[in-house]
Amino acid sequence: MALPTDRLELNVIDSHTGGEPTRTIIGGAPDLTGDNIAEQIECLRAEYDWIRTALTHEPRGYEAMVGALLLGPENPDAVARVVYFNNVGYLGMCGHGTIGVAATLSYLGKISPGEHLLETVTGDVYFTLHEDNRVSFRNVPSYRYKTAVPVQTKSFGTLTGDIAWGGNWFYLCADHGLEISINNLDKLNRCCREIRSTIDAEGIGGENGGIIDHVELFGPPRREDAQSINYVDCPGGEYDRSPCGTGTSAKIACLAAAGKLQPGESWGQESVTGSLFEGSFEWQGDKILPRIMGEAFVTAETTVVIDPTDPLTFGFSQKQSPA
Repeated sequence: MALPTDRLELNVIDSHTGGEPTRTIIGGAPDLTGDNIAEQIECLRAEYDWIRTALTHEPRGYEAMVGALLLGPENPDAVARVVYFNNVGYLGMCGHGTIGVAATLSYLGKISPGEHLLETVTGDVYFTLHEDNRVSFRNVPSYRYKTAVPVQTKSFGTLTGDIAWGGNWFYLCADHGLEISINNLDKLNRCCREIRSTIDAEGIGGENGGIIDHVELFGPPRREDAQSINYVDCPGGEYDRSPCGTGTSAKIACLAAAGKLQPGESWGQESVTGSLFEGSFEWQGDKILPRIMGEAFVTAETTVVIDPTDPLTFGFSQKQSPA
């Protein structure tokens, strides 16, 4: 990867979805080579990864920051092609990011209320922009892969959880015995770290060797309009401030597989910060098509200056890998 030697600028719009930030690049990024989105992501990774680190690492970003690069779509019916990334790499799909991108496109006057299509590396994602800052999206087909998978932890004993796909691979656990609260983040983080350590050491994964890069803990909700509260540990070592769109999809897939949620029924998923996603599903063969609704707000419109004379312009991070 060659770093730029001349000063340049990136145009970005920041938003938050239920407290979780999305930084969307709307201008200034280089053209990416490739016949499809997977090849474009590989070009971005190999030649321009400094964009990711500059926007998601300190001093401009932090571990919870998720980036979204808007590209021209292949399908003329799509409003954009989007690549999601965070402080450690590139994401297959990002639920809160999709809601944030929708809010950004609305802010720019690019879309009006109604249904729209986004192209992602995991497949086409349809979202609906509503009149009140809310966005609902139909996620990629999701499913429970394994159930009641035991994991030994140092501090919390043997825990059990399901493995499910919701656009990313999740280990979903409810028998951790911890209060899911913003005041209990240290213990929640330690529990997830220990689960992830065992998963990595024992080679526990998703289908076809898929890497489980998210751990999701559940508990009883505080909100009356929610059925569950969650704490989601993300690949970059931070927790999701929102209820996590792909995580809520994975949860609904588990509920559907267990017969605990029926098609069309609503599931209220509260986050550790108190925000809410509403989810439902329909069957597609032996998988589900989840629909997730949340709200996002634009917080800033920014010109990011990349100055090669600044020794920290490409960012620094204490958390370089999900291990």
